[in-house]
Amino acid sequence: MVGPVTASSTSTPLERDAALINAREHRVAPGEIAIGVIIGRTSEFFDFFVYAIASVLVFPAVVFPYVDAVTGTLYSFALFALAFVGRPFGTLLFTALDRRHGRGVKLTIALFLLGGSTMAMALLPSYHQVGMWSAALLALFRFSQGMALGGAWDGLPSLLSLNAPPERRGWYAMIPQLGAPLGLLVAAALFGYFLYVLPADDFLTWGWRYPFFVALAINVVALFARLRIVATPEFQRLFETRELQPSPPFLTVFAEWRTIALGALATLASFALFHLVTVFPLSYVTLFADEPPIRFLIIEGLGAIVCLGAVVASGVIADRVGRRALLGVSAVLIGAYSGFAPQLLNAGPVGEVFYMLVGFVLLGLAFGQSSGIVNSKFTPEHRYTGAAIVANSAWLIGAGFAPLVALLLATRFGLWSVGAYLLSGAICTLAALAISRDWGDHAA
Repeated sequence: MVGPVTASSTSTPLERDAALINAREHRVAPGEIAIGVIIGRTSEFFDFFVYAIASVLVFPAVVFPYVDAVTGTLYSFALFALAFVGRPFGTLLFTALDRRHGRGVKLTIALFLLGGSTMAMALLPSYHQVGMWSAALLALFRFSQGMALGGAWDGLPSLLSLNAPPERRGWYAMIPQLGAPLGLLVAAALFGYFLYVLPADDFLTWGWRYPFFVALAINVVALFARLRIVATPEFQRLFETRELQPSPPFLTVFAEWRTIALGALATLASFALFHLVTVFPLSYVTLFADEPPIRFLIIEGLGAIVCLGAVVASGVIADRVGRRALLGVSAVLIGAYSGFAPQLLNAGPVGEVFYMLVGFVLLGLAFGQSSGIVNSKFTPEHRYTGAAIVANSAWLIGAGFAPLVALLLATRFGLWSVGAYLLSGAICTLAALAISRDWGDHAA
């Protein structure tokens, strides 16, 4: 029999069904948590990259056809940033739902909002059909995506790190980050396939919509995978001892502001690099290199595979040298990369491949250890909400406006300015790590 559960932690039929799966055990193994985390994060990043690719290849022509291609892409990137603006609002709304109705209700609503918003984009009317309402609807759906991502925070990465052996904290910290390259790989493959089999007119009319439809099915699978963990007695024990219990967001900010600020800045290099090797180069090459986008999507798919290996390697390296040391060395390498790499986008096919593959290696090493670097420094009652606020802040400051800023800088001042922008992120990471020397190797 499953041990007694609280109404606040088990509150939906889906969650009760998930609990039955765990009836044979009273403690969930870290490996089982890892599976739930990977599936959940892959679904989130798949939604994210489907929109990101469409913001370059589709929306400038479908939603903003009345301006030139560069301006249309800048408008599209402005809407892209709305998801990161919406994340803090999602945290506020869904934390209240969590405290009143339980994590199962919160998670179910958040993931269906995420999948529903993404799927709604598949039905988006074009500018030629509804005029400016097309952009307004896209903005609404994008903001809803961000709110859902803020609400989909389930504490599973925290639970994973809390259950991990101390000597393997780096290994378990990288597991949630595997969702990024996996999500990119699937999204790039889907768009690449439809670009390959369809004429350009058919792709812009209806072909681009299919990857968005896939999102809802993936999110349903992710929902049950997460609920299976949330319904375990081990999760309930940590919930009841306040290790994974939500606290009021504003109270958490006031109580833990230093940890939140340093946690967000410590990952800035990897979060800035994230979009400068995934979203921005696709836009730059599409706009200025006069190359078929399918070729660059293939490069991105290969880069995602390389990144996957680098994320795994980050876990092995971090357990030997320490997570803080790896983040610091990665920031130095990213700073060096920023001095020459962006210009390679103008150096032809070989330069593009070099820029992407080296960038994805550095991204995997840094991003692989950016999850929960300050979690152990939160007091238990603030850990769950504090971790969510750190994640929201890092994405908003480091990544939310990165494609827009990078493309704007590149078109106004040249690619060297994109390198300077990336260098500023590396400097912020090194400064935060220097201030936070007391984190040491055991930061969770």
